[in-house]
Amino acid sequence: MLQVTLNKEDHIAVVEPDGPLTDGDFLLVANTIDPDIETHGRLNGIVVHAPSFPGWRSASAVLSQFRFLRAHHRKVCRVALATDSVAARIAKVVAKPFVQAEIRTFPYSELTKATHWVAGEAVH
Repeated sequence: MLQVTLNKEDHIAVVEPDGPLTDGDFLLVANTIDPDIETHGRLNGIVVHAPSFPGWRSASAVLSQFRFLRAHHRKVCRVALATDSVAARIAKVVAKPFVQAEIRTFPYSELTKATHWVAGEAVH
């Protein structure tokens, strides 16, 4: 399951998984952010907030994530990974050649800082 919160004023989404990712999770994110992208032209960013990497429920969920990335990577400016998981640093390196969005990692406890950065505000 996944919780998605869209801030329409700043054009950012906060995504918080609470278990292994499913096909439906990526559909939920797309259905939440796509209307804002259509009206605004882009999304300033997405913050993934999770204490650790939850993994995927199935191989089809992995494919759903790749399809989501392919469909949205040119429409999202920044991605913040607010997590204490080592997997975030690996994901950042692996995704960089395939994703146009700027990607930055933050400790799990720094959700506010990650959200401000994704919204386009300076991080101090």
